[in-house]
Amino acid sequence: MKKILALALALCMIFALAACGSSNNNAAPAASSDAKIKVGMVTDVGGVNDKSFNQTSWEGLQALAAEDSTFEVNYLESKTDADYQTNINTFIDEGYDLIICVGYMLADATREAAEANPDQLFAIIDDSSIELPNVACLMFAQEQASYLVGLVAGSVTESKIVGYVQGMAFDAMHLFGIGYITGVLEACPDATVLQYNANSFTDSAIGSTAAKDMITKGADVIYHAAGGTGMGVIEACNEEGIWAIGVDTDQSGLAPEHVITSAMKRVDVASQDISKAVKDGSFTPGVHMYDLSNGGVDLAPTRDHIPADVLEMVEAAKAAVIAGEKSVPTNVADCPAFELAG
Repeated sequence: MKKILALALALCMIFALAACGSSNNNAAPAASSDAKIKVGMVTDVGGVNDKSFNQTSWEGLQALAAEDSTFEVNYLESKTDADYQTNINTFIDEGYDLIICVGYMLADATREAAEANPDQLFAIIDDSSIELPNVACLMFAQEQASYLVGLVAGSVTESKIVGYVQGMAFDAMHLFGIGYITGVLEACPDATVLQYNANSFTDSAIGSTAAKDMITKGADVIYHAAGGTGMGVIEACNEEGIWAIGVDTDQSGLAPEHVITSAMKRVDVASQDISKAVKDGSFTPGVHMYDLSNGGVDLAPTRDHIPADVLEMVEAAKAAVIAGEKSVPTNVADCPAFELAG
């Protein structure tokens, strides 16, 4: 009898352990599905409300979190370049799954942090210099979008004098000017392109002064690739009643009657794409290129001020670039009229 009782007790214990094991196996996937994917964004000195690529990146992450509750998103704003490393380290210490650094000015801080934290995933916008297994470089063919707005500028100018204000003299920034000037001169071969390097992405007063100087010299269309400095360009164009061309996002809302178009970079989509890749385990380092062929750059959707024949011509040029029938220069040497390379 004692043997029978012992055997029965042993069997009960085995069944109990099996039941516990079954319960734990079922609970694991539920916990995993509820786990948050934490994405932190570090702005450059333009700030999160720059009406440009910082703001667009953040809006993209907000939209992603609204669509998929497993994402938890946050940003830290950099007031000076001294804040870059501090902000990145804050997200590392708080256990974020992905840190997105907005702008090439964060390249050194991103590289240093990525080397010191090889298990931490990073993405950086507008820099391709970091070749590390935990860093994705989100790049945009900004010369292609700039080429399209250059075609618009060269087609609508009446004075045959247009302007271009650049935020800083840097290879990645030169692509904006190269593309723009190429488009202007293709549409209007005898046009003059006035050019100014503001050496700042945050000084709207400099942008306004530069634009007004160009206007006094006859410019009737001015394109800026200058972040917050470009806000002054658009304000001056609006005050003087000439066309402005925005950058990075659709900036028509800043001056609805005088922003004819904008050269868009879909940094919102890129930020969403790399965040989703972290969630599904498909994150890959290296360069991720966004261009006309995949919708990563384009004219802004607000096109009411562009004449129908000009828009038709621009769309034909866009199709030719996508098909490989037309190429847009990416080197200063291939655009002799570009003067800001010093």
